[in-house]
Amino acid sequence: MSTPTKSTSTWNPSSYLAYDALFNQLDDSHSVTLDVKSAPDFYDRSLTSRRCALAGVVCTSIVSCCCIIAGAVISTTPEGAATAISAGHNSVALRKEMLVISLNLIVTLCTESTGFVHNISLRSALASESRLRFNSNLRLLTAARGWSNPNGALLNGIMVILLIISYTSVSLVTLTSYRATNDYPWVVAEVDIIGVPLLVLGLALLLQVVIALSGMRAAKISTWSSSSLDLTAALVHHTQLTPILLRCMRSVSDFDMDAGPARPSETQPSAWHAHPSIRKVIKSLLGLIIACAGWGALVLFIYNRYEGSSGTITWISWSFFPDDQDFLYGLRYNAYLGGGSGASWIVTYVNLAIIQGPLTLCLHCSELIANVIRDEEHWRCGTRQKGITLAMNPLKSVIANPLCFALFIAKPVLHWVFSLCFVISAYVESIDIDGNIVGINVSMYAMQIFNLFIVLFLFACFFTLVARRQRRGPQPAAYGHLQTLANLVDEWAPVMWWGHKEDGIPYCHAGTSGQLLPAVKMDCVYAGVSVGSHPSVS
Repeated sequence: MSTPTKSTSTWNPSSYLAYDALFNQLDDSHSVTLDVKSAPDFYDRSLTSRRCALAGVVCTSIVSCCCIIAGAVISTTPEGAATAISAGHNSVALRKEMLVISLNLIVTLCTESTGFVHNISLRSALASESRLRFNSNLRLLTAARGWSNPNGALLNGIMVILLIISYTSVSLVTLTSYRATNDYPWVVAEVDIIGVPLLVLGLALLLQVVIALSGMRAAKISTWSSSSLDLTAALVHHTQLTPILLRCMRSVSDFDMDAGPARPSETQPSAWHAHPSIRKVIKSLLGLIIACAGWGALVLFIYNRYEGSSGTITWISWSFFPDDQDFLYGLRYNAYLGGGSGASWIVTYVNLAIIQGPLTLCLHCSELIANVIRDEEHWRCGTRQKGITLAMNPLKSVIANPLCFALFIAKPVLHWVFSLCFVISAYVESIDIDGNIVGINVSMYAMQIFNLFIVLFLFACFFTLVARRQRRGPQPAAYGHLQTLANLVDEWAPVMWWGHKEDGIPYCHAGTSGQLLPAVKMDCVYAGVSVGSHPSVS
């Protein structure tokens, strides 16, 4: 049979006879079956990740209890608030912003800790139902079967609401008080911590801990590792995943095709084409940007039409921080929170959650892009000098990965930028030493909304470019797709390399090894394991 001369990702018709001859020698199931009884325990259970995750859950529980106790105590005071920053300090506004961004960072740490446990348990539940395709999924938008299942749709929906409430509470927890003076209409008097949002924040974090631990108890977790290769090895070991023969040069984009032997390709598909959910995430980010622009335009229109007496908004009016002296360019309404009315708090929470909720969800969904790219970068170490190390430190996977670390920082920063758009203020008359509360207003500042729009636009552009970037080199792209990894890895080792393993007629064999392998031959056709052989475990 003549060897095809044109590079293609599909079978050449002239190779059908040889392919059929090879395929007939294989098992009729078209797959490889490992002898689990004789196979050693070659995958990493990552007990270190388990200890780190549980430590994070314990810390989150402590933070939530502290918020509940402090919020309950503060709520019992006549004002329902406690002074955090007094007027005697310099740069009161700057100190307030530092407090808000610190609270957002704490909430991010807590929700990421519970989210890791929830993600591992959900992943295991999906694997037990044979519904797990990728190592990384949309955690809160993917559910196991059964409404009573702790990893099911009902509790996942509650987790979405609790996550939104957590960040919404941070936006409501600080209150800037202004006092009228003889020299100036209003000056910053102090920054207070309101008891009710702090109490709600503690309850939201605690309930997330309870749901995460319930899911952990309900799922049979084989590995706590966030590595897609560790998970693949565990699933193969427990016969929940079976490698398919003759696909050693097939990437994840070829998974749904009736494909077999193939030549190496110079470029690999992007994450945009490999993972269907990534396209939805990018589109949701685009929708968020459009909604943010519409929100800012609406506030700008209403202000110019009805409240423009203090000055019309122009681009010259731009500033990063809202005007805390003249309250220019802010659309205000009374929140009626001074008396601590439960109905007023519910209305305020719902209003803010409707606005801030999409931001929270889009940032959560952006985790999918970061994690899928992390999985692919880990797999592509197989053609580099250091090779693929199966064991993955959970903290290092976030801190050492630039994209994951950037997203971790972006979450509290973007929520802080949002808090600059939506500000709660109290007005106090300086009649006596204690002062009398005139009212509590919520202000939406148009310039700060457009600042948020710019930051979101840059964020979305960056993640879109990352998702659409194609990988170079002949190593087939997997992007954490478990079946593709099972097909590509034919020999498991603590440290692995991928490359050319055997010459053959008419097909060569590429795979993994515990030793550095030569590069694949671009002019050869690769089919997989040799006739009669099976993947080995070392």
